[in-house]
Amino acid sequence: MTTIFTRIIDGEIPGRFVWQDDTCVAFLTAGPITDGHALVVPRQEIDHWLDADDDLLAHLTAVARRIGTAQQEEWDSARVGLLVQGFEIPHLHVHVWPVNSPEDFDLRRVQQDPDPARMDEAAHRLRERLRSLGHGEHVPTEPQD
Repeated sequence: MTTIFTRIIDGEIPGRFVWQDDTCVAFLTAGPITDGHALVVPRQEIDHWLDADDDLLAHLTAVARRIGTAQQEEWDSARVGLLVQGFEIPHLHVHVWPVNSPEDFDLRRVQQDPDPARMDEAAHRLRERLRSLGHGEHVPTEPQD
């Protein structure tokens, strides 16, 4: 059965993409804990991170690190959170988000209905920061109005 992430990757469901390459994509999560909260998702459907091969895990981590660096610079955060959980959607995904305290790791703080304009702005800011850090070849163009 196709996951919601595959449907987002395939364009069936809209997503705020900030990274795309042959192996994975990254887009803002629909339920962020903080502004700029992104998910790094392999194009291949893999349920559990332990089922991914070493090369894929290394690639996802490298992309998460690039995104995390951009988030930390753009939102001037003290740290960047990284989480692989995988209970809600059976498709490996790495959460990456700017954090300033241990409370920013509390999943009960997820925004249930974030403002779409604020989400669009966060995606724009993250794309621009990634471009400024030299990753433009992997940053998708801004959506057209």
